[in-house]
Amino acid sequence: MRFIFFFCCAIAFQQGISQEKKEIIQLDSIQIKLERRLDSLLAKHTKELNIRVLKKALKKLNPKVEKKPIEGWMGKGRFSFQLNQSAFNFDWQGGGTSNVAGNISLNYDYNFKKNSFTWDNRILGDYGVTFLKDEEFSRKTNDRIELNTRIGQQIGKSFWNYSLFINFRSQFDKGFRFGKDPDTEETTRTEETRFFSPAFIQIGPGILWKKSDNFNINLAPVTSRLIFVDDQFTTIEGYEDGDYFGVDAGESRRFEFGGSFAGYLKLDLIKNISVEQLLNLYSNYIEEPFNIDMDYTLNIDLKVNKYISGSFVFQSIYDDNATSAFQIREVLGLGLKYDF
Repeated sequence: MRFIFFFCCAIAFQQGISQEKKEIIQLDSIQIKLERRLDSLLAKHTKELNIRVLKKALKKLNPKVEKKPIEGWMGKGRFSFQLNQSAFNFDWQGGGTSNVAGNISLNYDYNFKKNSFTWDNRILGDYGVTFLKDEEFSRKTNDRIELNTRIGQQIGKSFWNYSLFINFRSQFDKGFRFGKDPDTEETTRTEETRFFSPAFIQIGPGILWKKSDNFNINLAPVTSRLIFVDDQFTTIEGYEDGDYFGVDAGESRRFEFGGSFAGYLKLDLIKNISVEQLLNLYSNYIEEPFNIDMDYTLNIDLKVNKYISGSFVFQSIYDDNATSAFQIREVLGLGLKYDF
């Protein structure tokens, strides 16, 4: 009986192995058929379509993990130095004056974010000067100090925020108007501006539309503006009210009440070339509200490598309190930069 039992077990085990081998063979056959079918399908389509389908499948297998926005204080800045030089010898017939010019620029952002609350701060500083051969005086090519701070509170889940901004603008050094002495033909200069003369301070609550740090618009329909000047420029002989940045004779400041608009856009044009645009508008409700002051700046930055960059700056200002025409400034150069 034992013999018969073991014999039956052996037969059953052998049948089980045979069945398992059949299933493996069938699976291998199915896999081979699938592979052939897949190769046939892939061969009928372009390589680009196959890559697109594969990428889509990989995305489903590896879904992107959404990064949480960084909160707290964050700072970043850029320091740049540009140097330009032109030289002509005595026999050069094409005309020209030998000169050396330099420009230093600082741009620093220090921002805070906590949940729906933001506090953005920006410091801008530029100073440039050129030295002309056989000229007694150097001449400024650029001079600006600008401080901006803006608080924003997000409204729900939208891009809109309640905001409050403060803006300060002035310059580092004295500014001169150059001329010629009719008797001696020598170059003369007359001081027209200096540090804190003029200085502009604007403050106002408003509405901020902020899609990102690189694209935002701020509208402040209730904005106060103070203009500070040195009273030595408003007490000179022949001065009339409003001749110096709108300030009355003998005074050192002017108050204005109006509305302001500020727009900022920064984008990458192509690889290693970025474009930044800033537009500021201001209307004085108290006096000639339709005569709008404008300050537009275009910055184009070309990244050569980590430490060398090229830049082009175009700025246009219209302020009838300063002059009745557009003020235009252009700067083109190649120099050193340092990001921190």
